[in-house]
This record gives sequence, structure tokens and C-alpha cells, in this order.
Amino acid sequence: MINDSNLRDFDYRAEAARMGPPCVAIIDAHAHVGGLKAAVILREAMKLYGISHIVSMTSAIEQIDAMREIFDGQIDFIAVPNWRESDRREAHGRGYSARIGEFHAKGARIAKFWAAPRGIDIGHEVGDPTLMRLDNPVRLEAMQTAFDLGMTFMVHVADPNTWFETRYADSSRYGTKASHYEPLEIALDRFPTRWIAAHMGGWPEDLNFLTGLLTRHPNLVLDTSATKWIVREISRHDARDVRAFFSRFSGRLLFGSDIVTSDEHLNASTTAHEMDAKAHSNESAFDLYASRYWALRTLWESNWEGASPIVDPDLAMVDPVRFGARDSAHLRGVALPDSTLCTFYRDAALAVLAEATLRPPQISPQT
Repeated sequence: MINDSNLRDFDYRAEAARMGPPCVAIIDAHAHVGGLKAAVILREAMKLYGISHIVSMTSAIEQIDAMREIFDGQIDFIAVPNWRESDRREAHGRGYSARIGEFHAKGARIAKFWAAPRGIDIGHEVGDPTLMRLDNPVRLEAMQTAFDLGMTFMVHVADPNTWFETRYADSSRYGTKASHYEPLEIALDRFPTRWIAAHMGGWPEDLNFLTGLLTRHPNLVLDTSATKWIVREISRHDARDVRAFFSRFSGRLLFGSDIVTSDEHLNASTTAHEMDAKAHSNESAFDLYASRYWALRTLWESNWEGASPIVDPDLAMVDPVRFGARDSAHLRGVALPDSTLCTFYRDAALAVLAEATLRPPQISPQT
């Protein structure tokens, strides 16, 4: 069925059979699994595409036990703020420290610190534009809580170049893209734990920048989540440069999808929420989830080249003359060699997860 996740009218179940199993069972190190019914559909897509384990930012703590049952224990959890809390200052400030403790008590060993430029807008709404910055005092308190519990840190910093060209064009409000990394680099040194920088560190457009960031900070690894963004930008690089980057930093790059599941995806009724509007039935929800695994495995494993089956609205946002609202990016596979691919798909994540599980509570760093 043609929809925004299946512009090529693929049978994603047949495509998975055609593709065959990956070189090793894949660990998806970055997802947002919510909704118990939707989770069952995601589980089918995972099995078909060779994903054996998933690491989720499940915002509803009360769903954690049920999620473990659905995924036969093959799921880990990342502490996240309560995005539904009406008091945003509390939810993203001191309230998050308490929530980190609640997640930790449920077995989560990774804490997420979201510092995307959109946080500036949230900060303005509550009268503190720096609320979401990694150097804000209340963010440092939350990081200290997670550090003292011995947790691994995940961070989202910056956003696509396409957004800095459009949504964040006002640099007096949002700064430059490079400026968002200044508090990150300070925090990486201040809290000497393992850090995971989501979405290829927020800058898949610039492998040289990422090379410098990884070289300066040996405690940093990157996940490659955000399917549309990653497909669009990795396909623009010379495949040889991508292979060289992955070879150089083998063990410090984790597979991730950034799949978001919700029971709202199974409802035929429309919704104003952008994420909930991405699917409207069991079938379209399956396409939504499976399409990400199809696109990512095609990108990393093969030399396939053609239009991605997933609508990419960033194209029209930047160049509305050339692109329409339902156009998709060009996908050009980089064909990582098996030795690199197997470490990327599984072994690097196994090491990070083991480290997060086994690390004892920390001694607070000197301030």
C-alpha cells in the first residue's frame, strides 16, 4: 500500500525475505517504543529484518514491565524526561533528576540529555532560554544524579543542516550549529562516563567534524539513528569516505533507527500530533516501522541506489522549487565490509550495554 513510508509500494515482508539475514543479529541502540499494541507490530518488523534487541526511550515508566514481556527481555531502557508534564521548567529541570532515579530503579542504565536547538523555544516559553543547555545548573544537577548512579549518558545536540538553513535561520536566537557543541565538549570532560551522541553526533553532514569530536573525546560513541536524516546525508558522501570513517572508528559507532511507535498509529482517526499522524492502521504502522529497517540495512549493507521509499519533507523545506512535500531523498548504499558491519550492528552496542550494566555508582567529579 502506497503511503508516506512506502512510496515504492513494497511488500516489506517479502523485501525482508529477499534481503536475507544480516551478518549478525542487529542491536537497535536508539528507538522510542510506546504503546503496547504498536510494540507487537514493531516486534514483527524487528524479527523480519534481523533486529534481536532494542534500546528504547519509553516515556511511560509504567509500561516497562509489559514491554519486557513483549520483547522477551530483549529490550533496554533509557531514562527520559516527562514530555507530557505541563510544567516544562520542572519536567526538564529538577523534576528530571527524580525521574532518572525512577528509571534506574526499573533497570535503566542510560540517561538521555536532550539539548536540541528546539529546546531554546521551550526555554523561552518558561522564561529561561538556557533551560535545555547542557551547562544550565539544573541540567548539571540531573547529570550529576545520573553520574552518581553510574549511568551512561545519551545526548541529542544540534539538528540537521536543513533545519539550520530554515527553522533556525535566526542565529541571534539559535546560534550557529557549531556553537551547540561548545557546552557538549565541556560536559564530556566534566562527566567522565560513556556518552552516546545520537543521530551520528548531530552532524552526519560533516565527517571531518565528527572525526575531530571522536578524537578529542575517547569516552564518546555515536549512534546512527534518525533514518530520513541519515539516509539523506550519508548518501551524499562518497561511499569510500564513509567506509573509511566507519573503519577508523569501528567500535564507536552504533546502529540505531529512531523508530517511534505509538498506539495512535493504529487508529483511523486523524490527530494533530505530528508523530501520531505518521500511520493510521495496523498495515501502515507496520510499513512505518519496517521501512526504517529496510532503508537502513539497504544503506549500510548494499550498493543499491534509487529513491528512498520514505517521504523526506526536509527536501521541500530547503528547496520548494525542486521538491514537493511528498518527495524522498536519494538513497545510495555504502556497502560496509562485513567485518566493519558486524561490529557496527552488534559488537559495539554489546560493549556499551555491558559497560552501562556493570559500571558501579561513581565518585562525583571535582567541580
